[in-house]
Amino acid sequence: MTFAPEYVRFVLSGHFEDAKERFLPSLMAVHYAHLVMLAGRGIVSREEAAAIRDALSRISVADVRTARYDGSCEDLFFYVERLLAESCGDETAGRLHTARSRNDIDMTMYRMQQRELILALTDGVLRLRGVLLDLSDRHRHTLLAVLTHTQPAQPTTLAHYLLAVVEQLERDTTRLKAAYAATNRNPLGACAVTGTGFPIDRGRTTELLGFEEPTGNTYGSIATVDYLLESVSAAAVLLVGLGRVVQDLLLWCTSEFGYLRLADGFVQCSSIMPQKRNPVALEHARAICSTTLGQAGAIHLAVHNTPFGDIVDTEDDLQPLVFRMFDDAARAVNLVSAALSTAAIDGERMAAGAKRGWIAVTELADSLTREHGVPFKASHRVAARFVQSIERRPGAPLGEVLREAAAAVLGRPIDYEDAAVAELLSPEHFVGVRTTHGGPAPSETARAMAASRALQDVDAAWLAGATGRLRDAEAKLRAAAAAL
Repeated sequence: MTFAPEYVRFVLSGHFEDAKERFLPSLMAVHYAHLVMLAGRGIVSREEAAAIRDALSRISVADVRTARYDGSCEDLFFYVERLLAESCGDETAGRLHTARSRNDIDMTMYRMQQRELILALTDGVLRLRGVLLDLSDRHRHTLLAVLTHTQPAQPTTLAHYLLAVVEQLERDTTRLKAAYAATNRNPLGACAVTGTGFPIDRGRTTELLGFEEPTGNTYGSIATVDYLLESVSAAAVLLVGLGRVVQDLLLWCTSEFGYLRLADGFVQCSSIMPQKRNPVALEHARAICSTTLGQAGAIHLAVHNTPFGDIVDTEDDLQPLVFRMFDDAARAVNLVSAALSTAAIDGERMAAGAKRGWIAVTELADSLTREHGVPFKASHRVAARFVQSIERRPGAPLGEVLREAAAAVLGRPIDYEDAAVAELLSPEHFVGVRTTHGGPAPSETARAMAASRALQDVDAAWLAGATGRLRDAEAKLRAAAAAL
């Protein structure tokens, strides 16, 4: 078949280059695994299997990677098939394609590569969780004024804020693990769409390629793309959450806040203003997060309203975008992790912000309710009147101002010593009494950190196990092929 030069230029050439870069090792693994299975089931003789195995081993992956597309074959599969035929002859080489199709080969390769992308992103998330947990451990007592609606709201600790981010990343990890489980199923053996009448062993290729189990319905094995959308969606949720945190971190880097200072290796200076320390690493991370979200949306859009079947929209044309999206997602996560691992926190400046603007006054209202039985709505009015009065009369005795505010709102005074009122208004006291599960009290953040450390170990063990099983399958495949 002779392809039109425009088709070669605009489609086939690019697909060939993408496949060489991303799918060649997976294609060779599929060839070996299918060959071992065919020989094991007696579908191909041992002699022919050994000849095909030797021909496969003579194919230089390095040479294929440097091959230029000349339009003489449709894609990488046919290019490798031609090399195989040149090595062991058409008749023998042709035995390898028994009971399979490019359809199930492609779907198998896509899943093999997809699971590697998920594992790489999960590894980055685990690294970021570790960095944030280390920061939390150092800042259990570092006061921080947190915002609601962009305005100072209440005092907490930096550890409390960071642990909220850690928990979000833990849920991201759960989503990525679920996406991996959905991805790590073997379509090989589904053939074009209906399977085969040959007595193949899908369990054997599943074992040799490191999958957890075969896919089910053979039509669905070729037609479905939900496993891909699941992992793309998990990555998109991760990047939305991370982008929101990066926005806070960039605010903290401003001279107005001054809470966070990136190491010199993560900033750039202005070409004209020598005093500038631009926190560009985090800006790049934010931009990459946004780009990745755009790519995720493009992936969903590309497969939307396509036929439920074998269609290029979900295959060759889509895969480069999938790779770029996951590569960019991993770049963003790892960049934030690296930048924060060497950043400096100005705890004193954070604490100073937590002592301005009466942001601990909620605890005054709480105490009136807790200790004097005042309904909280009334306590809220007393506390508000107290703040208004003290701002009009700076330096007035705190106990006196509170008595007057209570009398005006409740019709009776409530007595507190000046020192007791000052204690109720301190951010340290505010944080210390909030021992609610998930709260900011140092005793509670210590408990939460221990739980997150334990979960970090569990998830790291899962990642190591998943990675190890893939490498073990590779070794098992090499041994099985060598034994033909």
